[in-house]
Amino acid sequence: MRKSKLESYAAILEVLMEKPLGVDRLSYALNGNCAIVKKRLSFLMKNRLVENQVLGKRKVFAITERGEAVSRTLHLQKHMDKLKTTVIAMNENPELVSVPVKQRNNAR
Repeated sequence: MRKSKLESYAAILEVLMEKPLGVDRLSYALNGNCAIVKKRLSFLMKNRLVENQVLGKRKVFAITERGEAVSRTLHLQKHMDKLKTTVIAMNENPELVSVPVKQRNNAR
C-alpha cells in the first residue's frame, strides 16, 4: 500500500534528522521516487520544516529546528496511537492480559 502524504513527510523528516542529504540519496534512503520526494520537499520547505544548504559543491536538504519539533510530535502521536490500540484490545479481551504469579497466589 502507498504511503499517505503525512507518512511521507514524517519519513523525510526522520531521515533528515540523521544528516542532511541530496534528493537522490534521500530518495534512495526512503526507497521512493525522486519526483515525489522533490514535491514533498517543496511542501516542507514552504512550511520551514526543511531548508536548502550547500556542502562543498553539493546542494542538500537539512531539517530545521521547527522540522525537528514536528518530527518528534509526529513520532509521539504514532506511539500514542499504538498504545491506544493496545489498551482497547486489552479491554475487549481481558483474557489476553496475564496476571503476575504473585497476585494469583494472593487471590487464593
